Amino acid sequence: MNKAFVRESDDADDDEDLQGVDAPELGGAGARNYITPVGHTRLKTELLHLLDVERPEVVRIVSWAASNGDRSENGDYLYGKKRLREIDRRIRFLTRRLDRAEVVDPLQQAGNDQIFFGATVTYLQSDGVERTVRIVGIDEVDPLNGQISWISPVARALIKAREGDSVALQTPAGKLELEILAVTYSG
Repeated sequence: MNKAFVRESDDADDDEDLQGVDAPELGGAGARNYITPVGHTRLKTELLHLLDVERPEVVRIVSWAASNGDRSENGDYLYGKKRLREIDRRIRFLTRRLDRAEVVDPLQQAGNDQIFFGATVTYLQSDGVERTVRIVGIDEVDPLNGQISWISPVARALIKAREGDSVALQTPAGKLELEILAVTYSG
């Protein structure tokens, strides 16, 4: 099918599709992208896997499919080209995120009772619920496992507070008081 009838392009400007899915952009060119050493390693490992394993395999499949003749009705070729664009988009995204990454080791704060990036914080909400969260970079967020972004409302309320302090958190349901029970730093 002619590309004039399909909303696909080979341009590199289609990266915006993934930015909201994986991690929001942080603003201008000078914006910081804090990340823990573990998160940095995870992103780098994913990038290397895409470059060394997945991309070469898809290129091999597309090359084989192209040698079969008519490409317009060749499912392996069409799907392979689409998958190649997705891989290339993810590679560009990860490369940019890693280039802007500022690795912050939480172990440098060990022994500190004040909350900063990388802290694991246990707090008691005014409604009686106790929670433990770890403040991490936006590329490492995993709310189901207690990993929250340093730019999240909860993290912003907690940052710079100390063990034993109480902080206010404004939620859609109203104001919550958070009593900080413990602050630890681990790798």
